Amino acid sequence: MKKHLIGLAVVISSSIGMRPLLAQDLTITNVRIVVANGSVINQGSIVVRGGRIVVAAAGTPAGSSGQTIDGRGLTAMPGFIDAHRHVNTGPNEKEQMQQLLDAGYTTILSGGGPAEGNITLRDHIEKGVIRGPRIIPSGRLDLANGTPDAIRAEVRRLAGLGVKFVGEQALTPKPGPTPKELENLRAAVDESKKAGVWIQIHAVSPQAMMAAVDAGVPKLVHTPHFGWLSLEDAKRVAASGVKQLSTIGFGVPVFSVFADDNQPRFRDGKPWPDSILDGDGRGQEAGYKAVNARTSWDAGVVYGYGTDTNYAPKAGLEHELKSLNLMFSMADVIKLMGPNTASYIEMSDQLGTLEAGKLADIVLVAGNPLEGYWNFLNTKLVIKGGVIVSDQR
Repeated sequence: MKKHLIGLAVVISSSIGMRPLLAQDLTITNVRIVVANGSVINQGSIVVRGGRIVVAAAGTPAGSSGQTIDGRGLTAMPGFIDAHRHVNTGPNEKEQMQQLLDAGYTTILSGGGPAEGNITLRDHIEKGVIRGPRIIPSGRLDLANGTPDAIRAEVRRLAGLGVKFVGEQALTPKPGPTPKELENLRAAVDESKKAGVWIQIHAVSPQAMMAAVDAGVPKLVHTPHFGWLSLEDAKRVAASGVKQLSTIGFGVPVFSVFADDNQPRFRDGKPWPDSILDGDGRGQEAGYKAVNARTSWDAGVVYGYGTDTNYAPKAGLEHELKSLNLMFSMADVIKLMGPNTASYIEMSDQLGTLEAGKLADIVLVAGNPLEGYWNFLNTKLVIKGGVIVSDQR
């Protein structure tokens, strides 16, 4: 009998551990609030009820709610969103997802599939099997092969799985997309409108980027790193309503992540610049990308945040922020990472700013992020949908 009771206890304990964590009522006091809509509250409070922000204002709230957190010396920012990071289910997913939370990420749009693995990972998190950011699954199309009818069928299949973002299909950068790629792309765009999904394109040259825009693509997951983007073309992108992600760290050498030997490495850990994928040589891709990022921004493109990495989340965050720091102020980076990226993933009504009615995705960092990107890295507390998912205080 005793053995049966022990076994029952284990089953009950396991089932409890697999339940989704319920949103908490929270009150954060004495905190600097970077609202991410252009305003900053130097000392204020945030009240969370039922997983949503009900108050984010200066001073002390009229009424507190649930657990009180003293935010003295800390800054509250919207939860980080990476709209292009390669994630998937696997044996190390629990550790990897917790690392993302610890870095401050509360939402991840998968970088391209396989869709079924993305969906499994999302379900593991939503069902409470593991903790992790909110996962938005994606799939991928092969535009270089197959027929328009086959491409249309794959768009419908992915939509049937519940995928809303069709991921990282590539266009030939030089000399530009082939006629077959463009024919398949036009079919994908047309079918996506019928199926209610978003087509994203991996366009890493200005000619591929503009071909995608001309084909009616609404989202670009890369800033071009093969050649210069003209201001006139960037203005055409903005006028078309096409949204774009940074991934600006591509080509910028990485130090002390893969080995502590003071040697520059590419983002896969291999020697830089020799191992850069399809590179022009000597790492000039990093120069193209940084300047093109600013060109898109100045033209008015809705320019969001994506790392296109799969190595350690905090290292990837630091690398992307260092690269953005070349061309953007910290106020611009906050806009880029918050409301712009929320717009890219079509969740502006839910995420991207710390305002009443939004989901309570909140990162508390030590110091003031407006003073330097390094303060984005001093994560102390991460809240996702009103649940404390990482506490490093």
